[in-house]
Amino acid sequence: MTYEELSIGTAISSWKLAITRLDQMFSSLRDKDLQREVAPGRNRVFYLLGHLTVAHDRLFPILGLGDRLHPELDEDFFTNPDRTFPEDDISATALRQAWSEVNSKLTADLVRLRPEQWMERQSAVSDEGFAKDPLRNRLALLISRTNHASFHAGQIRLAS
Repeated sequence: MTYEELSIGTAISSWKLAITRLDQMFSSLRDKDLQREVAPGRNRVFYLLGHLTVAHDRLFPILGLGDRLHPELDEDFFTNPDRTFPEDDISATALRQAWSEVNSKLTADLVRLRPEQWMERQSAVSDEGFAKDPLRNRLALLISRTNHASFHAGQIRLAS
């Protein structure tokens, strides 16, 4: 195994671990538990479930893996803060299903990328920006999103 393959394998393993831990947290919570705030006046676990689903769904086009699966969730979980709308537009069951669908497909797509593809520019960066900073590649984005997921996992633990 080359150093490059080892580095990429490590990043993918970290991603899988973060997603597995979140899966376990979300599946251990009842629907009413998803309504808990991570701290008084802060986001609900339900919102974080949707927010992470959208953040991961947005990786498909950025990483050149295809179209998003659930762009309809953006307004409720990404564009606006929690509790912008008086009622949730999606059930907990449907949101859990979207989470599973996005992360199952995304993880399967990630493991199929070849090592050289991980070092390519991610589409959120211009050619000029990438020429100046080649560290803004697909692998760096995966690491960033893994950290993002782990951060929110810590918040969810506080609410549990």
